[in-house]
Amino acid sequence: MELLHTTLLTNKQCEQRINRIAYQIYEDNAEESSIIVAGIKSTGFQVAELLTAALKKIAPFEVKLIDVQLDKHSQTLSEIKISIPEKELHGKVIILVDDVLNSGKTMMYALKPFLAADIKKIRTVVLVDRNHRRYPIAADYVGLSLATTLQEHVTVELENGKVTALLS
Repeated sequence: MELLHTTLLTNKQCEQRINRIAYQIYEDNAEESSIIVAGIKSTGFQVAELLTAALKKIAPFEVKLIDVQLDKHSQTLSEIKISIPEKELHGKVIILVDDVLNSGKTMMYALKPFLAADIKKIRTVVLVDRNHRRYPIAADYVGLSLATTLQEHVTVELENGKVTALLS
């Protein structure tokens, strides 16, 4: 049986949303000399790459891209790793990026390595917010916020530099 997909955001719409988020981040951090964009592996990191590219086009500050590695299915059992030493986070603005925010669990665990560092502030970005919170997490910057049923599944697909958001 073939799964039916509904396109929530086309590639062009995703690009527009990412660019809008980049401008919001720039406006909120215009006084900074540098920020760190941290993408949650794997699709969240790909969205973070697109966001970093958009920021580098408009913002005069340095934008450093890092990855956050965790097992989304067993966060409590696996170690959460970031791709830079903790000391490099000192005094920095962190922008944590994921593709879809559902219960908030992945985002909550992904914050852990940053809580041990003396950061300036942390903000969260998601391309799609499903509004099914079980954890006290809210996205500061959102591409699309929508209500779905728990049986529906939202995926963000990136292929050859093109990004789309699908509902199945």
